[in-house]
Amino acid sequence: MGKKKQILFPKHLVILEQLGENIKLARKRRKLTAVQVSERADIVRMTLYQIEKGNPSVAIGAYFNVLRVLGLQDDFLKLAADDEFGRKLQDLDLL
Repeated sequence: MGKKKQILFPKHLVILEQLGENIKLARKRRKLTAVQVSERADIVRMTLYQIEKGNPSVAIGAYFNVLRVLGLQDDFLKLAADDEFGRKLQDLDLL
């Protein structure tokens, strides 16, 4: 079974590209090479390149492992943590 390509709107691709850039900057601030990070994250160098470009087809586990290597794994807990819209919907049901 082939891998299904993820299709995103351009404005959403920009968000992933920014995430990739943030990861790349974090790696460089730590003075780690791409080879070091990819080896520690147990991914190939090309996958790290794709992560740093914000490629949506890279598995979320690979993104997590790179963040773990950079000491940023707790940032994953911030994803969808503030569900303001969901809370508003829930509050409407309570009325």
